[in-house]
Amino acid sequence: MEPDFSRYSCQIALPGFSETAQLLLQQAKVLIVGAGGLGCPAAQYLTAAGVGTLGIADFDTVSTSNLHRQILYTPADVGQKKTVIACQKLQQQNPGIRLVPHDVKITSDNVTDIIGQYDIVIDGTDNFETRYLLNDAGVIADRPVVYGAIYQFEGQAAVWNVNNANGTRSPNYRDLFPEVDATQIPNCADGGVIPTLAGIIGCIQANEVIKYITQTGELLAGKVMVFDALTLQSRIIKIGKTTKTNITALATTIEVLTMTVSDVKKGLADNTLELVDIRTDQERDEIDIGGVHFEADEIDENMAYLTNPTVKVLYCSTGKRSGQAVKQIKQKAPNAKIYSLEGGLQEWFSSQQ
Repeated sequence: MEPDFSRYSCQIALPGFSETAQLLLQQAKVLIVGAGGLGCPAAQYLTAAGVGTLGIADFDTVSTSNLHRQILYTPADVGQKKTVIACQKLQQQNPGIRLVPHDVKITSDNVTDIIGQYDIVIDGTDNFETRYLLNDAGVIADRPVVYGAIYQFEGQAAVWNVNNANGTRSPNYRDLFPEVDATQIPNCADGGVIPTLAGIIGCIQANEVIKYITQTGELLAGKVMVFDALTLQSRIIKIGKTTKTNITALATTIEVLTMTVSDVKKGLADNTLELVDIRTDQERDEIDIGGVHFEADEIDENMAYLTNPTVKVLYCSTGKRSGQAVKQIKQKAPNAKIYSLEGGLQEWFSSQQ
C-alpha cells in the first residue's frame, strides 16, 4: 500500500525533493539533545516535516524563566519533565511519527549507546561539557552533529563530522575550539538572550537535518554561520574541508555535587561550610548574600583555599557557572570538598517567598 503523503504535499512539490526524499525522512532517526530554546523549534519543524523517529534527550524540568524562548511549554507545564511534555505535544502535532523520550543526563557512560540509535544528532545543549561530549561521541560513532549556540543577540550554526566523498570527514567542534574555559563564558540565564534568536537558530538546525537526510542543498559542513539578530546580518566562516583532530576516546564526565538552599543555610548556621561567590564584581555589587568573592576566571589563583578541608559551596545567578567551576576544580583536585548551590541565587531568593 502506498504511503499517504498528502500532509507533506507542499514539500514534496519542491524541485528535486519528490516522494523519494519524503521516504528518506520517514525512515530517518534523529536525536535532539536539549529540549530547550534550540531543541523546541527544531523538534517542532522536524515533527511537522515527517521525520520517522525523533528522540528527545533532556533531564531537566520546565521553569518559568524558560517560557520566553522554549515555545513548546506553557505555565501549566512548569515543574514537569521537559522530555515528557515535549513528546506528548509533538505526538499530537504529528501522530504519524515515533517520539522517543530520553529522560536522562547525557554522560560519558550512556552517550555512545544513545546516539548509536540515531542517524544524526542535534546539539541543543547549554553547557560545554555536554557539547564536547556529543562532538567526541559523534566522531567515534560516525554520526554527524548539528551544532547551534545562542547568546544575547548572536547565534551560530554548523554541521560537524560529515563524511566527505573521498573518505575523510569534515571538521568537528574541536577543530574550531580545541578547548574552552567554560567558566569564563556566561549562559543565557546569566547573560540574556533575545527569544526569537532561539527560534531562528533552532530552525536552521532543523533545516540542516532535513538537507542531510534528503541529500539536498549544501550543508554547513566545514564552515560556521554566524547570525546577528540586531542587524539581521549573517556571515559564513570557512574552517576547512577536513578535520585535523584525532578523537579516539571520550573524556570521563565529572559529576557536579550540588547542595540545596535549605542544606546550605543549615550548614551556615552550624558553621560547617563556607560560601564562595564566583560572579563578576558588578553582579556582586548589585546583590550580595555573603561569602568569599572572586570571579570564575580567578579559580586557579585560589585553588589552595578551595581545596582546604572546609566544605565550600560555590554560587552564581543560576547554578550554571558554579557547576562548571566545580567541574574545573574537581578535574584538578578530585577530593576537594566542593559543591554548587543548586539553582543559584534564583533558587535562594525564590525559596524565601
